Amino acid sequence: MLRRRIATAAFAALLGLSAAMPARAQQPETVLNVYNWSDYIDPYAVAQFQQETGIRIRYDVYDSLETLEGKLSAGRSGYDIIVPTSEPTFSRLARAGALKPLDRALIPNWGKQDATLLRQVESSDPGNRFGAIYLYGTVGLGIRADRVRELFPDAPTDSLDLLMKPENARRPARCGIAVMDSATDVLPSILQWLGRDPNSTEPRDLRAAEDALTAIRPHVRAITASGNILDALANGEYCVALTYSGDVIQAQARAREAKRGVEIGYVAPKEGAQLWFDMLAIPADAPHPEAAHRFIDFLLQPAVMAGITNHVRYPNAVPEARPMVNPAVRDDPDVYPTPEMLKRTFTTAPLTPAAERARSRSWSRFKAGR
Repeated sequence: MLRRRIATAAFAALLGLSAAMPARAQQPETVLNVYNWSDYIDPYAVAQFQQETGIRIRYDVYDSLETLEGKLSAGRSGYDIIVPTSEPTFSRLARAGALKPLDRALIPNWGKQDATLLRQVESSDPGNRFGAIYLYGTVGLGIRADRVRELFPDAPTDSLDLLMKPENARRPARCGIAVMDSATDVLPSILQWLGRDPNSTEPRDLRAAEDALTAIRPHVRAITASGNILDALANGEYCVALTYSGDVIQAQARAREAKRGVEIGYVAPKEGAQLWFDMLAIPADAPHPEAAHRFIDFLLQPAVMAGITNHVRYPNAVPEARPMVNPAVRDDPDVYPTPEMLKRTFTTAPLTPAAERARSRSWSRFKAGR
């Protein structure tokens, strides 16, 4: 996955300033090593944690789950906090023994998380043993509404029918269709659209999803990383893109700032959207597990989570934070799915290695157009 960009200079400057603040609750030499997606936190939350605790944060970023898994699989990564996505990385690391079970006695704010969302993420983490929810979102369609209305006035913009029916896809194809390069996220969405189990790895179901994707392949301009889609959507280069909700919302904000008349919208398909979670987890060999628990507890404070959501425009799982979120973000159903929308979402389950290989083969054939 590739979902974020980092404001490097400003963030680094803020970290440098806050790291110089006097220690209060811990010894000055305590350093918490955080490894997170780029541009995926409120820098002021990092500064506040350092100021309140005296724990200095060394903050590194990655742009793909493959990079994160590579670091963790090598062992002795040196990180205390990581933020893997529920599927496939978080569940795979948990099964491999690469994560430390959380000690909830060290996380007094654990109970502030939404109980319904915690139950949903149990498909990846039975008993919620290894992770707290950081932020979450859905998989759906980013649409350049102004151009789609022009090219396809009666477009089914509430449904994956817009993309997945070839007779529909050919019309917005003139201004660009993109699909994110992620079998993990795309194939379950297509299975759901087909009315099949989104977690199925049965050969007949994978073949049906592959056939459906192959049928629209001539109309797809790009199969690329979601971060590339974000930039291109904001610039008006695509009319329809299957990607992550947060990326579309960020593209929407960038397009508005640019004031070039590019109108971006997000659609969580009425057939049901995949729900994903980014999790706060502690590697099994974390050098500072107590400080890591303290950081998780700090982040779960409603005011802190509200600041993070305001900064990155992804929803958090702390209901008490919602009144403190900017109304333009809080009241946008593209950011915060309504209860009715959440009822139509689904989560994906871990796959066996054989099932992952079968899914990868289907995806490769779709990408190759055969």
